[in-house]
Amino acid sequence: MRMIKEYQTVDQVSGPLLFVKDVPNSAFNELVEIILPNGERVKGQVLDTSKGLAVVQIFGQTTGIDVPTTRVRFLGETMRLGVSEDMLGRVFNGLGEPRDNGPAVVAEDKIDIIGQAINPYSRALPSDFIQTGVSVIDGMNTLVRGQKLPIFSGAGLPHNELAVQIARQATVPGQESAFAVVFAAMGITFEEAHFFMKSFEKSGALDRTVLFLNLADDPSVERIITPRMALTTAEYLAFEKDMHVLVILTDMTNYAEALREIASARNEVPGRRGYPGYMYTDLSTIYERAGMIKGRKGSVTQFPILTMPGDDKTHPIPDLTGYITEGQLILDRGLHRKGIYPPFDVLQSLSRLMNLGIGKGKTREDHRGVADQLYAAYAEGKDLRALSAVVGEEALSERDKKYLKFADEYEKKFIQQGLDQNRPIEETLSIAWDLLSGVPEIELKRVKKEFIEKYKPAKVDARA
Repeated sequence: MRMIKEYQTVDQVSGPLLFVKDVPNSAFNELVEIILPNGERVKGQVLDTSKGLAVVQIFGQTTGIDVPTTRVRFLGETMRLGVSEDMLGRVFNGLGEPRDNGPAVVAEDKIDIIGQAINPYSRALPSDFIQTGVSVIDGMNTLVRGQKLPIFSGAGLPHNELAVQIARQATVPGQESAFAVVFAAMGITFEEAHFFMKSFEKSGALDRTVLFLNLADDPSVERIITPRMALTTAEYLAFEKDMHVLVILTDMTNYAEALREIASARNEVPGRRGYPGYMYTDLSTIYERAGMIKGRKGSVTQFPILTMPGDDKTHPIPDLTGYITEGQLILDRGLHRKGIYPPFDVLQSLSRLMNLGIGKGKTREDHRGVADQLYAAYAEGKDLRALSAVVGEEALSERDKKYLKFADEYEKKFIQQGLDQNRPIEETLSIAWDLLSGVPEIELKRVKKEFIEKYKPAKVDARA
C-alpha cells in the first residue's frame, strides 16, 4: 500500500505552479491533492523535485490558495487513466472525466498515462493503406497504418472541418469493423467543442470515437495531460482490444504554448522564441507513441494538427514536428481564398511511408506512377501560371497551355471535394486518369506503358 504524506509547507505560488518545501521523498509525476482553507480540494502533479523542494502543477485555478494554511497531500502514485472499451462513444474533458453528462466509465484496467515509445526492435513495419476518402491524401500522400502524419495549418483555415471529415471517413479497407478513432482537442473554444460533438453525433461516427476536449478556459496545464490521455486510450484499444486506432490531435500549437507557459513559470532558460529547450524531446514522447508492435493485431496511427504561427513553416513547433514525424500535409491559404476545399498545398506535402502502403494488393498497381505524374504535371502547370502572369497566356505554346489548363482542372476536380464526399481510392485514381488524359501521352513518362493502355480513358489525344 502506498503511503500518503501531508505537508503544510507551501513556499510560494507562481502561475499554475505550487512550490512546496521540506518534502524529502516526492517523485516525478507523483499525484498530489491540494486542500484549500475552505475545504475545497484540487488535484495536482509533481513536475520537478530537488533538494526537498517539490514543484507541483495544479489542475485548476490557483485562486483561493493561502500559502500558510494550504495543505498538500502527496498520494504516492502517478496519474493513471481507467480504460475500458465502453469509452467508445463517450466525450471526456482533458483530464479524462466525463463531459457528456454520462456515468463514469467502469474501468477494466488503470494505465499510467505517461506511457513509453515503442521499442524499435518490437516495431512492425507499417504497410497497410488507410483510406481517408480525401483524394489529396489517399492519392498523393497516402496514410499508412502505424504512421504519424501531421497537418500543418494556419489561423482561419478549415483544419477542424478536415479533422472531423478524416475521423468520420477513415477506414482500413477490409477491416472496417475493428477501426476506432480517438480525437483529442486542446485549447479549443466552446463553439469548436460544440461543433466537434455535433458533427460526430450527426454522422453516427461517435459510436466508434472517443473524444477528449480541453477548452480554452480550462487550466493550461490540462493541455499537457490531454494528448497523453488520448494516447493511453488508443494504446489500450489497439494493443489490448486488437483495434486499428486513428488518433487525431488538434491543436498541437496550443499544447506547445502550454509547455512554454509552464516553463516560464518555472523560470527556466528559454530556447528558440521562448519555448523550452526540451520541447523536441517532449513532442517526441507524444509522436513516438504511434506504430505497430510485432505479434499484436492492433495499431496506433497519428494525425496531429497544428496551426503555424504566421504561416511560418520554420517556426519551432512545425519545424520540430517535421523532424519527428514521417512527413507533413500543408494547407494553403491561396487555395482557401479560391474556395477550394481541402486547400492542400500538394507540392509541399509529403508522406514518407507512402510507398509502403500502396501498389498491387493494397491500393492499385498504377498508384505510384499516377501520383508521380500528377505531381510533375501540376508543378509544371503552377510554374507556367506564374510565367503567364508576367508574359501573358498568349505568349505560351500549345503544350504550355495544356499544362496551364491541367493545373486549373487539377485544383477543381482532384483537390476540390465536398465536406461529406467520401471518395474510394478507385474513384480518386479514376479522376487522376481523367485529368492525365489531357496531357500528351508522350509526356506520361512516370507511368508504365502497360498501365496507360489499361487505365487511361478512351478520350486519348490521338496526336500525342
